[in-house]
Formats: sequence, C-alpha cells, structure tokens
Amino acid sequence: MGFAIPVSGAWATPANQVAIARRAEQRGYHSVWTLQRLVNPAGSPDETYRNAADPLITLAYLAGQTSRVRLGVAVLNMPFFSPPLLAKQATTLDHVCAGRLDLGLGIGWMPEEYTAVGVPYERRGARAEDFLAALESLWSQDVSDYKGPFYELPSVRLDPKPVQRPRPPILLGGLSEPALRRAGRLADGWVSSSRADLTTLGGSINVVKAAAAEAGRDPDALRFVCRGVVRVRPAGAAAAERRPLTGTYDQIRADLDDLAAQGVTEFFTDLNFDPDIGGLRVDPAAALARAEEVLDALAP
Repeated sequence: MGFAIPVSGAWATPANQVAIARRAEQRGYHSVWTLQRLVNPAGSPDETYRNAADPLITLAYLAGQTSRVRLGVAVLNMPFFSPPLLAKQATTLDHVCAGRLDLGLGIGWMPEEYTAVGVPYERRGARAEDFLAALESLWSQDVSDYKGPFYELPSVRLDPKPVQRPRPPILLGGLSEPALRRAGRLADGWVSSSRADLTTLGGSINVVKAAAAEAGRDPDALRFVCRGVVRVRPAGAAAAERRPLTGTYDQIRADLDDLAAQGVTEFFTDLNFDPDIGGLRVDPAAALARAEEVLDALAP
C-alpha cells in the first residue's frame, strides 16, 4: 500500500507534501508517489494537473524528510529528457534517498507538451525503446558507446552508479497493447494510469505477463502497481453507477480486494484527482485534513 502526496491543485504545497509523506511513513505505508505534468494547454477547462511541481525535485526534498518509505514517480515522460540527463538525475536521487527510488517511465499523451519540448509526437513507442536501451547502457556499462535510431552515446562514462544495482526499479506506464507488451519485455513492472478501467486491469496484467514469458522472463517477478483514484463519498452517493474506489471506506476496501484478485501487487491511493481535495479553489488546510483522514482509514 502506498499514498500519493499532494502534487496538483491548491493543496500541493511543500508543507502539505511533507505532512503526508511523514504521516504515511508513520502509518506503515510502503511508498509515496508523485506524477509529472510539464505544461497544460491554456484555456483548457480541465484543471486536474494545474499547479503541479516537478516530481524529482519534490522527491529529493521528501527524501530528507523521511527515512524508510519508498519514493515513487508515476510517471516521468521519457521524451522530455535525454537519457544521460535522466540517468544522472535518477542516480543522484537514488543516492539522496539511500536507494528508495521507484522510477516510473512513460511516453506521455499530450501533444502540446511534445510541441513545447521540441520532440516529434510520432514514433513515441520506438523512441521509448531506444531511450530505455540507452539508459541501460549508461547504468550497466563502465564506458557506454550506445548507438540507436534516436539516441547516441559517444564512449562516455556515467558516475556514480545508482545505489540500487544494477539500477532503480523501472515501472512502465501505458494503456495500449504495445505499451503493455513493452513493460513485459523490458521493465520490472507496470503502473496503471488515472484513466485506466479498474474493472479490466486483470486483462492488461495478463498481456504484460504474456509478453514477459515470450521474452524468457519470469512473469511472477514483475510488479503491478495500481494508481487508485480514490473519492470517499457517503453511502448511497454513487448508487448503482458507483465506479471502483468511489464510495464509503468499506466499499473502497472491497474494491482493493478485487484489484488484488486481478493480479495487482501494489496499490497507492491518489487523492489529487478528487476535486474536493485537489481542486484549485479548495482550502489547502481543509484538503490536508481530509487527506489525513483517508490516509489513516486506509492504512495497511
């Protein structure tokens, strides 16, 4: 069980982030999580990702405020980095937190962000596979001279190496079948998105496992992390159309059992997508108080 820190909306302040991370550690949670949102289209009515801080700097700050809980990001978008830059930042963070980093990676879905960073939106999957190969070379080789279709490393060294060897665990995101199969072939696991249909996660997990088996890897060694968009509501508020993880604490706990039965191995509660907590016009202190109640109620 994990818990997402305040990462978007008015409540996403450094003080609130520290309060949630420390309380999660005290309550026995395994991990705390951030996300990445670089820019948002101007004039968009969707305010879900407004006021989002950089995830790696946030986790580095929280590393000094905690001692045990793992620090995860779900996910960083690879096209927004070069492989050496991300390798250096992730390695440094792994040292700062003494080997507690879980590195979620994805390819993004917002064309405006691609335009803003000057990267073509086309061939995202192929670019991601080349990026992962370059990362692996930087972390596993003393001298890396990797050359791929998108990235080239001209006989370079990356030092120091990560605390976790050979590297921090990599979890890949994505909903499409090619993305799921990529996770099975190349990563240590898969992390679901906020848009995933939680009633069909088992099917996605099976695709990842099948791809792992075809690649000669052990499917049972993979991690399957669910980002849980939790919305606590009174009994009957969602009625017959209740979506998973929306409702009373008893209903949400029952949903967790269902996710485990589908093959989910790790789950983290994410309140940033609840407009009553992560909204731009919600009082940050009130949002923190509600989040602390949820954190205590769903503690492992």
